[in-house]
Amino acid sequence: MNLKLEDTSGIAVVTALPNVLDAANAVQFKADIARILQGNKQVVFDMSTVHFIDSSGCGALITALWHLKDAGGVLKLFGVQNQANRVFELVRIYKIIDIFKTKKEAIRSFQS
Repeated sequence: MNLKLEDTSGIAVVTALPNVLDAANAVQFKADIARILQGNKQVVFDMSTVHFIDSSGCGALITALWHLKDAGGVLKLFGVQNQANRVFELVRIYKIIDIFKTKKEAIRSFQS
């Protein structure tokens, strides 16, 4: 997986997530994201490239959330596409992970 990390005002923004986040790649995603999350406490995932997610993909996001929370950190999402948004509503992931429309809104939420 070719995840990318950019630092925006001290906030780690993870981009280039896969188009599909499901059982076929969730284990690899968790391994790759664990390396990226090390040393970062304020993290935002750009979900704009994820066009399909299933329960395994949601589980991978929750694993990332737990990893960050254990280290005193926070995970937020932005750019969630329609299919992923429907899944997130079904599993109520929005109750544990803050979701924003834009990167700017997500970044700004750390400053308030």
